[in-house]
Amino acid sequence: MTDYPKSLPEFQQRFPDDEACASWLFDLRWPNGFECPGCGHDKCWTLSCRSWTYECKGCRRQTSIRAGTLMHASNLPLTIWFWAAYLMATHSNGFSAVQLQKQLGLGSYRTAWLLLGKLRAAMIDPDRNPLSGLVEVDETSIRQRTGNGPVGVGRSHEGKLMIAGAVEIKGQGAKTHPGRLRLAVIADYTSETLHDFVATEIATGSSIKTDGLASYNNAPNMDHDRNVVGDQLAHLVLPWIHRVFSNFKAWALGVYHGLRAKHLQSYLDEFVFRFNRRRYRHAGLKTLLNLVTKRQPMTYKMLIGAEQSA
Repeated sequence: MTDYPKSLPEFQQRFPDDEACASWLFDLRWPNGFECPGCGHDKCWTLSCRSWTYECKGCRRQTSIRAGTLMHASNLPLTIWFWAAYLMATHSNGFSAVQLQKQLGLGSYRTAWLLLGKLRAAMIDPDRNPLSGLVEVDETSIRQRTGNGPVGVGRSHEGKLMIAGAVEIKGQGAKTHPGRLRLAVIADYTSETLHDFVATEIATGSSIKTDGLASYNNAPNMDHDRNVVGDQLAHLVLPWIHRVFSNFKAWALGVYHGLRAKHLQSYLDEFVFRFNRRRYRHAGLKTLLNLVTKRQPMTYKMLIGAEQSA
């Protein structure tokens, strides 16, 4: 399959219509040729009576290019899906549902919100590798957006959303730079919660660097570089994760005017997806659409339910 488009003009030339989008999706979904999701047979007929639908020569099951993916039962043209994925993957700040509705001429805010929600659901690869090597780990909180605007001031966690973060550190000395990032919603700053975050997101045998919070002590299967902040500024001890937190908070306020608890993890996932592809944004389009084809279908009620249970 040809490589991903590396510019907006190339994107427009590559995907002028639904037919071009369907052809690209076919190669993403079946890179080795058609494989029936029912019986695994590799031969099919292309049906002329249904757009981009294939009938297995083995079991006669019919499968459309959208079936069994996040695009399942969607009435939106494939070009709209591709434009939304392109904007989400390549734009440095992403788009709110209001912005996307205006940019793509969508009929309703709900349609734009559902489209973005499904794309965010695809931004986490279930097979991704954990962070490794030297990793800065810290936690922060952000003000929670409510109907009356952001709340929560001072050091109390009341009215705030708590987040744990970890970022790989590459290079040495004054030439260090951040590698991959992980962010997750947490309920508290206890040892049980933070140890679980470390164990989930960081490979066994890695070295974690923290600000000395006692909750990180004895993190299982990790070398722990404990740096008690004391009178030092925390961003001097853990510069890269603090820069990530600062950028995330500015992004959340600038694009979404604050975040609510029930949506927080999906927005964290969006930020992480874009951060981890900051040096090759256009490649993110191929990654995102590939993950869209691998995720199970989600309805509006399912997406709302997932958010409400978060």
